[in-house]
Amino acid sequence: MSPRNKPLGKHRSRMVTDGVTRAPHRAFLRATGLDDEAMQKPFVAIVDTFGENTPCSMSLAAVSDNARLGIAAGGGVPIRGTAISVSDGTSMNHQGMRMSLVSREVIADSVELFVRAHAYDALVGVAGCDKTLPGILMGMVRVNVPGVFLFGGAMLPGAAPGQLPGGAGTGLQRQATILTAIEAVGAAQRGDITRAQLDAIEKGCTPGAGSCPGQFTANTMAMVAETLGLAPLGSAMVPAVYSERIGIARRAGETVMRTLTHGGPLPRDLVTVRSLENACAAVAATGGSTNAALHIPAIAHEAGIRFTLDDVERVFARIPLIGDLQPGGRYLAQDLHHAGGVPAVLKALLKGGHLHGDTLTLDGRTLEDALTHAADPDGEVVRACEAPIGQNGGLVILRGNLAPDGACLKIAGLKSLRFDGTARIFECEEDCMAVVAARAYEAGDVLVIRNEGPKGGPGMREMLSVTAAIYGQGMGEKVALLTDGRFSGATRGMCIGYVGPEAALGGPIALLKEGDRICIDAIAGKLDVDVAADELARRRAALPPRAPRRLAGVLEKYEALVRPAHLGAVTHSGALEWPYDAPTHGDDA
Repeated sequence: MSPRNKPLGKHRSRMVTDGVTRAPHRAFLRATGLDDEAMQKPFVAIVDTFGENTPCSMSLAAVSDNARLGIAAGGGVPIRGTAISVSDGTSMNHQGMRMSLVSREVIADSVELFVRAHAYDALVGVAGCDKTLPGILMGMVRVNVPGVFLFGGAMLPGAAPGQLPGGAGTGLQRQATILTAIEAVGAAQRGDITRAQLDAIEKGCTPGAGSCPGQFTANTMAMVAETLGLAPLGSAMVPAVYSERIGIARRAGETVMRTLTHGGPLPRDLVTVRSLENACAAVAATGGSTNAALHIPAIAHEAGIRFTLDDVERVFARIPLIGDLQPGGRYLAQDLHHAGGVPAVLKALLKGGHLHGDTLTLDGRTLEDALTHAADPDGEVVRACEAPIGQNGGLVILRGNLAPDGACLKIAGLKSLRFDGTARIFECEEDCMAVVAARAYEAGDVLVIRNEGPKGGPGMREMLSVTAAIYGQGMGEKVALLTDGRFSGATRGMCIGYVGPEAALGGPIALLKEGDRICIDAIAGKLDVDVAADELARRRAALPPRAPRRLAGVLEKYEALVRPAHLGAVTHSGALEWPYDAPTHGDDA
């Protein structure tokens, strides 16, 4: 057991409750309902992102309430705080999306502020949406107190009438998700479905609370949390409405108390280079969200580990695709849960030699030991590594003269891994969306959206509405889309994002002109523009300086601090052992 794993002596929270000089502190605590007995117990923070702004977060209060029971049963005092969340579902395709990635930093900062300001002894983090998961995970690793992460779970699929885009199954009612609705917009623009059919999809595809049910960003990052050891094994894919989540939450509260009282791995003991590589393997094996290539380096950054897109690329390149999950495949989180959940995926990867079995889990066991009784691949939702869906993982990193720092493409479900086309240049998402909505583009075009990177946006917007409209119009693999912005985990088609360096930093994407020939080769991992180096140099010399702009508020701070996408789009210099992390106390008189 490493020194970091030893049980604490005097609890950190005693700096708030012990001594004569802490009488005012105790007075405030008494006003919250604590008595003398409670103030001798460890204080455990519960930070969730509960809110009524998105179905992803609506069920989190019940998760936190049951974690409270576990903490209390384990002898702790649970103290709840709530961080904000931004709904990607309703901020998409307008200026509100600039706030989405920024919210990840705000959530991580909120965890740090809440835990360190009050000297809490341990932490249970609860999240349910795309940026809330990495935000809470980053905060957990940053404060590095005994901690457990809980995901709120995915919603159940809904239903849509008839043979409609994005559905699954047969019969009069087809399984539908939010992706069905997003892609149905393109089908309606094309005239393939009526407005009445679109309305029926809208009203039937999202029947209740929970995150989007495919292997989109939320479920991908829940899988990452479980693989890293920050979340209980088997917890990620349980649907939000299943009562099983009550027991998971209660046991999580008990687990964090055992870790605090008897010693156990802290977040930075769990987040290591080898566990980060395992997380990348799980993402690639299931065709997960390209956003993981942004969030995994950011989590590593909080642990003081330099883990960049280069490291992500090395893992992605060696992993087969074994999870048949939407959007590239057929199945949803609910199906994976019934097929054994994340442990089934990890066990298959371990057996195939693609996983480090010596990393730690929450209870201190090695991952290999913890997976002993996990389910074997069912052959449908999860394949064995010797019989994969594809030899290449579900995501690839592309490089070339157009992306020296890399770009990311989800290849799960793609029929062709090569594309050569002619550049159509758009300076922002809205300009491209107007052309797509009017169907004023042609097969063979490469739609280039620039100035949407972390700094250039600022905020690195997702382009799901554009990509889904293209797919819904039946042009999903007849055109390509290239951007220094991001994509949703629900994006599919020949869509390349996170192109670095971004246009705002003078990356080659800023030098592209209408009609340039762009070559995409996902097999060779190449992304090039067919323009001579001397011509690119001439264009760079003629590139005008960026016009100054006044942003104010949170975007001004974000633009000033944010680092490039291949480094995780982080906003501070990395892990730091706070001088206040060691317990200090008031006088004992």
